Amino acid sequence: MSVKALYPGSFDPPTNGHVDLIQRGSRIFGHLTVAILNNPGKNPLFTVEERVEMLLECTRTLENVSIATFDGLMVDFARQQGCTAVLRGIRAISDYEYEFQMALMNRRLAPEIETVFLQPAGRYSFVSSRLLKEVFAFGGDLTGLIPPNVYKRLRDRMNNSC
Repeated sequence: MSVKALYPGSFDPPTNGHVDLIQRGSRIFGHLTVAILNNPGKNPLFTVEERVEMLLECTRTLENVSIATFDGLMVDFARQQGCTAVLRGIRAISDYEYEFQMALMNRRLAPEIETVFLQPAGRYSFVSSRLLKEVFAFGGDLTGLIPPNVYKRLRDRMNNSC
């Protein structure tokens, strides 16, 4: 039986930690759908369309990975996609508490969908999109923390907003 999984998130912007989990998830699951949450309330730096493009560029060599967008409840979207698993990354204990609560709520809403937690590679365990945007805004070096295509878009976005 081939398991279809969903990897939901905002991916604003995608990081090497995200890419690490996507690559590893693609080896674990028969098909992995990377699902970008359309949540304008989060005041994203990149549009949903731009995030789709960046993730397509990052995953083009992974044949069993697709990119999609959704709004509303993640479990409803997972059901629509035929997914029976949800992939979530946990970087630190602080992530675990939130993710544990979400997994329990999702289990209540959709008991047929299992949540699978993966830790990113150690070199990405501290990386978050929010932190990277802050560091970049103050001129910090993000080499090795974001894919080159994402770095270019981030640089272009920040240069155009000045």
